[in-house]
Amino acid sequence: MKNISLASYLALKEVWRNRGRFLLVSMVIALITLLVLFIAALGEGLGTNNREYLSKVDGQLVVFLEKADYIISASRLNQSTLRAVRRVEGVADAGSISASNTAILLPDDKVLKVSLLGVEAGRPATPTITEGRAFLSATARETIIDERTIQRSGIKIGDTITIRSTQGTKDQFYELKVVGSTSGQAFFFQPSIFVPPSVWERVRPKSEAELDNLTPAINVVVVRLNDPTQLEPMRQKLQSTIENIEAGDLQTTINNIPGYSAQQGTVQTQGFFTLLIGVLVIGGFFQIQILQKVPQIGVLKAIGASNVVVGASAIIQISVVTAIGVAIGGFLTFLFSLGFPPTVPLAFNGTSSALAIIALLSIGPLGGLVSVFYAVRIEPLKALRLS
Repeated sequence: MKNISLASYLALKEVWRNRGRFLLVSMVIALITLLVLFIAALGEGLGTNNREYLSKVDGQLVVFLEKADYIISASRLNQSTLRAVRRVEGVADAGSISASNTAILLPDDKVLKVSLLGVEAGRPATPTITEGRAFLSATARETIIDERTIQRSGIKIGDTITIRSTQGTKDQFYELKVVGSTSGQAFFFQPSIFVPPSVWERVRPKSEAELDNLTPAINVVVVRLNDPTQLEPMRQKLQSTIENIEAGDLQTTINNIPGYSAQQGTVQTQGFFTLLIGVLVIGGFFQIQILQKVPQIGVLKAIGASNVVVGASAIIQISVVTAIGVAIGGFLTFLFSLGFPPTVPLAFNGTSSALAIIALLSIGPLGGLVSVFYAVRIEPLKALRLS
């Protein structure tokens, strides 16, 4: 205990006496912290904007067209498949998802591109309504909008919005009444609006060949099970009972979103290399520090300081400087996050941010290990050039 107290005193005393030099190092660590936290937030934000709606559906399995490779846009089912899924024993309920894109016309000739999703009210694919109400009927020209749509457009519940849809070779315009709002339902990087399936089929963009078709098309079916623990048996049962389908769980569906896995891998690689740079920078600085004070360490050892005191002092010093830098970096990250517009896909998740901070606090001692080993191996006589 006495050794640790002495080591702490020596470490903190040196930091205070050379506070300008150590503050500069802390600021470098702060910038690395800022970069790592923003990379973590960017990765979480990009992933969230891709998977947010799918991760919140009230179901355990998603049914696709066979050989669609679990890609929603590549799957196209019909109404008979939806009815067949609902009849399978063990299925509590099933709801269809029809996905497309559209644009909301805003004042000043501006447009807001959104995901247009057709869902059945009360079924597993319907988002949780945070304000307002559900659709009055399956044919009502009403919409439920995501909070991101509200943030970017200023639309309120009770307003009537106009959407632009390309029908064949012409642009058509449709009016929808906003009856409710939902939270956190981004789909494929875009804010979402939800409409009944029949309305979706009427207003979605169509090619010339699809103009006369009014039967709602279905991309996938979300299945809620009576027993969620029977995931794999029910997946096999659905595929063996119904022809030309394949079923996957929600995580499989999310992982097969085009570009999702590659995007997350790229962001994680950037974060790893940023931490590696931090290790090298901190390690290089403290190695130079040790080299500059070899005579002082020699004096300490000559008057009786043990290797434990010298090593612990170096580790405490590195940890304190790193902690100060991480604290400054975390505060700067918080300040910068307040000024980012909602269009920037940043999401500061508590778990990912905490893991990033733990990693940042670890890179200081890790980077300084070489200098610690060097310090404890210094011979007093050699350090004082008496040998």
